[in-house]
Amino acid sequence: MKHFDVAIIGSGPSGASTAFYLAQKGISTVIIEKDTLPRYKTCGGGFVFRGRRNMPFDISEVIEREFFEVDTYFGNKLHFNSKREKPVISMIMRDQFDHLITKKAQELGVTLLENHKLTGLDFGSEQLVLKTSQAEISAKFVIAADGVLSPTAKLAGWKEDTRKLIPALEYEVEVPTKDFERLSKEVRFDIDAAPSGYAWSFPKKNHLSLGILTTKRSKINLKEYYAKYLKKMGITEIISQTQHGFQIPVAPRTDGFFKNNVFLIGDAAGFAEPITAEGISNAILSGKYVAEALIESKLDADKAHQLYIDKLNIKLLPELHSGVYLSKYFYTKNPLRKILLKKYGQRFGDLMVDILLGDKPFPTNVKERMKEKLKQTIF
Repeated sequence: MKHFDVAIIGSGPSGASTAFYLAQKGISTVIIEKDTLPRYKTCGGGFVFRGRRNMPFDISEVIEREFFEVDTYFGNKLHFNSKREKPVISMIMRDQFDHLITKKAQELGVTLLENHKLTGLDFGSEQLVLKTSQAEISAKFVIAADGVLSPTAKLAGWKEDTRKLIPALEYEVEVPTKDFERLSKEVRFDIDAAPSGYAWSFPKKNHLSLGILTTKRSKINLKEYYAKYLKKMGITEIISQTQHGFQIPVAPRTDGFFKNNVFLIGDAAGFAEPITAEGISNAILSGKYVAEALIESKLDADKAHQLYIDKLNIKLLPELHSGVYLSKYFYTKNPLRKILLKKYGQRFGDLMVDILLGDKPFPTNVKERMKEKLKQTIF
């Protein structure tokens, strides 16, 4: 049975980047991937600059398009545009993006096991034994980077009801040339296109990535609102489209991110940003944190656990908790939101773009700021 210091389940951005950082320091690492790379991954594919600037290598070869401005619409009445000198959002296809990071990790000595589906975890010995569809291996640590549903987290004993999961639909859409030329110039978010949610339009190289989500837990027919969004966008003819449904974790788990030498990162931990539901940046950041924790602790489990929590508490978790609070107002048509957007909408849009760029941190004293802004507006 082959042994590794660290076994990472999943070759997405969080898992592959973690492997890259570990391999840089000579820690023996294996990535266990259930599919063959490159493989399609459901995702809008909008990679914000705060994530891109933290990449340890250039990713230009997998960037399809770059956008230096973002348009945000609230119904048909409010429209805010924010422009920057740096690409706010870079368009990627996840099959190529994920494969690139994995290849970079392999170049540093990481082992990749493709078509290996994790089927069991044995905690009975000093080393964890991982059973896959093809083999058994052992490792001192396991990192669950296998997405929102995370079979690894279930096998390791995490509960299912400790995150808030929201539904989303994503479509890869080919439209006539005249429509593509018209719509490919703008990255846009349409708030309220679905109840307590939004729709997006991300132009790729030759097609549009369109999607819609809701933050409500009640049953909503997202296909119905997607059809309405097409009409709003003036799309009356579709050459081809593929639909993908998925869930997004917009609140971190409440029952921890480490147990029995298993770490959770990315969507498995619930680290998607609650307002935009963008998950790639925090997935990569959490992967970097867990790699640093393992490296700095010299693979000591207790020290690594504490270091990981300490790193998460510096900014990632406080920002997520603020985002959860703010999203309750952002996606609800209430008088407070109406008042604040009317007076501070453009300023808020600019702040969000600065956050997406990584130029400003996410505010962590949201309650106090909102109260102050409301007082200034009313009085």
